[in-house]
Amino acid sequence: MLDEKTLQQVASELNLSETAYVAPLAEGKASWQECDRFSLRWFTPTNEVPLCGHATLATSHVLLHCLGNSNTRLKFETKSGTLVARRDDHCIILDFPANPPETLTPAEETQLSELVKVASGGLLVSQVLISRTTRKLLVRLHPSCTRQQLEALQLDTGDLLRQHDGSLVKGVILTLGAEDNGDPQPTAECHCYSRYYAPWNGIPEDPVTGSAHTVLGPYWAEQLGCTVLKCKQVSPRGGDVTVTVRNDGRVDLAGESTTVLQGHITLSG
Repeated sequence: MLDEKTLQQVASELNLSETAYVAPLAEGKASWQECDRFSLRWFTPTNEVPLCGHATLATSHVLLHCLGNSNTRLKFETKSGTLVARRDDHCIILDFPANPPETLTPAEETQLSELVKVASGGLLVSQVLISRTTRKLLVRLHPSCTRQQLEALQLDTGDLLRQHDGSLVKGVILTLGAEDNGDPQPTAECHCYSRYYAPWNGIPEDPVTGSAHTVLGPYWAEQLGCTVLKCKQVSPRGGDVTVTVRNDGRVDLAGESTTVLQGHITLSG
């Protein structure tokens, strides 16, 4: 594995939401095709993060579909513990820790009030919670808001940085229930919508965010009284995540993946 400075420099140069670094962990010399246990780290353009969903999905996809790994389950040793990815017929399922949000303290409400105003973009807010394990703020928009309004939001993420120094919050989730806004889609097809901003990690807006769904899944499961949720992240690129909230403090995140680019990086001294 390369040193941390080089890992960060490469991630900064690629300038994607997260860059994943993976390496086999096995006794002897098991090949990439045979190994079922790997180390995994994630770097944003500015820093290392403890959990990332879509980069884990991408890593699993590369191992299983590009490198021909023969296993049905892959284990990743990470800063968030052991994460498991398993093959399914049409997708990859990630076994992640659940990170349910909690009520803000009065001091936190005061500290974050201006941030909430900026993050909501002028839309009405019905509830604000925080996931302390992931340092993500969950802002539920009022039922009078629509999916179209959430999609149309154009936030100045520089304003988010000006309103909070990142000491308490590293990311903001905006969410809206599908039924809240009278969406014509049946609940069985979509339960909630979201967008996610993390400028404190060098990510103005993340297109699809697995770690945010470890917060959204437990929240909406409790709100709606169901354990399997179909979630849609409505960023300009967008994406769908199916979240199964388990009774052991973990969630299964299911998503599809496609190879769009392959290549090599040359590092010069």
